[in-house]
Amino acid sequence: MQASDANGVVTFESIFPGCYAGRWPHIHFEVYPSLEKATSSANKVATSQLAFPQDVCEAVYATSGYEQSARNLSRVSLQTDNVFRDGWQLQLAEMSGSAAQGYTANLLVGL
Repeated sequence: MQASDANGVVTFESIFPGCYAGRWPHIHFEVYPSLEKATSSANKVATSQLAFPQDVCEAVYATSGYEQSARNLSRVSLQTDNVFRDGWQLQLAEMSGSAAQGYTANLLVGL
C-alpha cells in the first residue's frame, strides 16, 4: 500500500531490507514535485536513503530467513558504509514496533 497527502507525508509497506556486503541496511527513495512529474527521473527534487538503527537491524536479522544479513551486518557499520560514512544522522529513521509485529519507520526529509 502506498499513500501520500497534501502535506507531503508518504506511507508505504515493505519487507525489511536485507543487509548486503559492504552496505548498511537502507531503502532508496526519490522525491518528486507531484505524481504527474514522477514519470521521469529528470523531474526529481531529491534522492536519498533511509537507514535503520542497529538495534532494529539486529532484532530483525535474528529471525529466520535473515541469516546472511546478520553475517553481513556484523561486518559493516554506519561509519564504514561507503555512502553513509559521510553523514547518516539525517537519514536514520526513528523506529517503533517489534520484529514480531512489524516496525514503523519515520523520517522527516527537508527539501
